[in-house]
Amino acid sequence: MNLLAITLIVFASFFQGTFGLGMKHIAPLKWENWWLVHSFIAMIAFPIIWSLIVVPETFQIIAGTDTSVLMMAMMYGFLWGIGGILFGISVEYTGISITYGIVMGLAASVGSLIPLFQMEQLPSNINMVLAGVALLLVGVGITAIAGVKRDSVQNGGEEANDFDTLEDDADVLTLAEPKVAAPKKSIKVGVAIATACGVLSAALNVGFSNAAPVAASAVTNFGADPKDASLVAWVVVLIGAFIMNGGYALFKLVQNNSWSSFKVANSGNAYKWSILAGLFWFAALGVYGQGAALMGTLGPVIGWPILLGLALIISNVWGYRSGEWKGAKQPFNILLGGLAVLIVAVCLLGYANY
Repeated sequence: MNLLAITLIVFASFFQGTFGLGMKHIAPLKWENWWLVHSFIAMIAFPIIWSLIVVPETFQIIAGTDTSVLMMAMMYGFLWGIGGILFGISVEYTGISITYGIVMGLAASVGSLIPLFQMEQLPSNINMVLAGVALLLVGVGITAIAGVKRDSVQNGGEEANDFDTLEDDADVLTLAEPKVAAPKKSIKVGVAIATACGVLSAALNVGFSNAAPVAASAVTNFGADPKDASLVAWVVVLIGAFIMNGGYALFKLVQNNSWSSFKVANSGNAYKWSILAGLFWFAALGVYGQGAALMGTLGPVIGWPILLGLALIISNVWGYRSGEWKGAKQPFNILLGGLAVLIVAVCLLGYANY
């Protein structure tokens, strides 16, 4: 087992589970103003600067890569962005906890299984990998049930549907604009949308896996360290992600005519958190990519569910500290059971890379 690889992914999961705290500090900016700055830092500025520092030939490597590889990687990044928008729509139908559980479970499993079955030769320990992914799904499901019960206790039987709860649970998958609570809608439609969101959210890791030729070129043709070469791959994937995220923010700016909000008074703190959240967001992906590179061909298969599983644990730690589980003792005990299952799943996946 590559202990450095596991250590890097643990660090990445801390950034992954923490970046969403910045979304508590959007006011007095409008969402679209805050998100445009955040997504530019997270998906363009920081990835390119970091990549150029460790691999100065970043743009030369990208320019020398087959166009079909670049377009495919960017397409997956774009699809991930669509998944984030669908998250907010699904919340209006099913509430935060159910949506979050479906999305996290599918993003972790689909994001792991697609790269697995894209391999030319399946690994000999595939049964262990599949068992780890399945166990992670169980853990995510238990935490989702705990969230539903918590909302029921804290809201007198009515599941919370506000953006404040979304902020507490926020992670890399939560990219949608704040929504105003809407009348109860068809839960079947909501589950279908959440399912689509979960599958599309997995595209971020699939894009990273499919950008492997970019990283391979950096190593083979330019002598880059494999860990650093992974950053060049992320630059490509996140161009597609920014086209969707930045494009949607610009659309909302035009639709709401909120350009003047960039100059709103007392917005310094909001800008600070927008930038910090962006730095944390890509720090998670960048460090994860380095750990996955050290894991070899199974890196995206094993590293991704470990990242999301640990990030879910960390985000719930922050939620507990902020009082999210106050007055919900029984649901909190269920949550602890779910987190214990997640820990076992992470350990099993880590052992699969032994």
